[in-house]
Amino acid sequence: MRVALLTREYPPNVYGGAGVHVEYLARELARLVDLTVHCEGDPKADDPVGSSPSAGDPVQVVRRHRPWAELDGANDALRTFSLDLSMAGAATVDLGGVDLVHSHTWYTNLGGHLAAMLAGVPHVLTSHSLEPRRPWKAEQLGGGYRLSSWAEKTAIEAASAVVAVSAGMRTDILDAYPGVDPAKVHVIRNGIDTDEYSPDLGTDVLERHGVDPDRPSVVFVGRITRQKGVPVLLRAAAELNPRAQLVLCAGAPDTPELLAEVTELVDALHARRDGVIWISGMLQKPEVIQLLSHASLFACPSVYEPLGIVNLEAMACGAAVVASRVGGIPEVVDDGVTGLLVPPDDPPALAAAMNELLADPARARAMGRAGRDRAVTEFGWPAVARQTARLYESLVAG
Repeated sequence: MRVALLTREYPPNVYGGAGVHVEYLARELARLVDLTVHCEGDPKADDPVGSSPSAGDPVQVVRRHRPWAELDGANDALRTFSLDLSMAGAATVDLGGVDLVHSHTWYTNLGGHLAAMLAGVPHVLTSHSLEPRRPWKAEQLGGGYRLSSWAEKTAIEAASAVVAVSAGMRTDILDAYPGVDPAKVHVIRNGIDTDEYSPDLGTDVLERHGVDPDRPSVVFVGRITRQKGVPVLLRAAAELNPRAQLVLCAGAPDTPELLAEVTELVDALHARRDGVIWISGMLQKPEVIQLLSHASLFACPSVYEPLGIVNLEAMACGAAVVASRVGGIPEVVDDGVTGLLVPPDDPPALAAAMNELLADPARARAMGRAGRDRAVTEFGWPAVARQTARLYESLVAG
């Protein structure tokens, strides 16, 4: 079966949970189907081009696309649409055509929709988030938010199948788009590579970034976007146990205004306490793994999260999790067993839960061990890929 997988993010350009999902899903899917990945970016010298793939990187072909130069300076949504057109054109002619198209996020949903129409093949759409649930994106895209919303709605309502990354996400899809047939919305949860994401007892990364390995630490990893609730965490941190460090691995702000808000809150924390460490640059995966491995707890203050793959990464590294009770997070974090869940957008509740675990390190360590066990036994990428391939087969056969 020839499958074209459309994604904005693909290694080495991965900056969010959707990109992580695609990276690992593609690796496993390529063992099951004839896979071509279409993504944004400039061609790389080592991109697979159809030769025999290696065991470590079984993807057969990677095609990178750029937005049209004529749209430089235009609204980002328009530039994204030009990327969609390029992907749709390539996907329908490469290697003699395609049997199925699979798109991820609104950035490529329109490309998947158009390619499927051109080729007369099924379109599978994985929904990692929903534009109607992210009104703050208008701050970033302006009028382009209306375009992204239109593209998502058009594609999701026409898709042959929609993959929701959690049961909570499936409920959101059917609520936001009541015209979608519930029978075509399938829950296939995100996964985690627990061989790669496993405890790292080294301290070189901590020392390089000024993190004291002998002090407890609360770690956050994520983009500076309204969705991730960074200001919520920073307001909660004002009441954090003074012995604990706050390690904020946060960059890629959506807007200058949000960056300014976060900077002001961080400066206010610096003025009243020590142990506030803001790492704004992009960290490499091994660096994140070591920081998570030494965390007393991982904080996920998201106000919207279809699943929250970063919680799986923290759990796989043995960290207890304090997270918002939103979206698919309760399907990952077992409240009272692998961490604590709190109401979203509630700094006092978040502060109380973090301090509760900081005051009881033995309990936090037990939660970390339980989280690692849960990640290993319930969230593996090979199983995710097999479920996805079975969905492909049912659509192509039908």
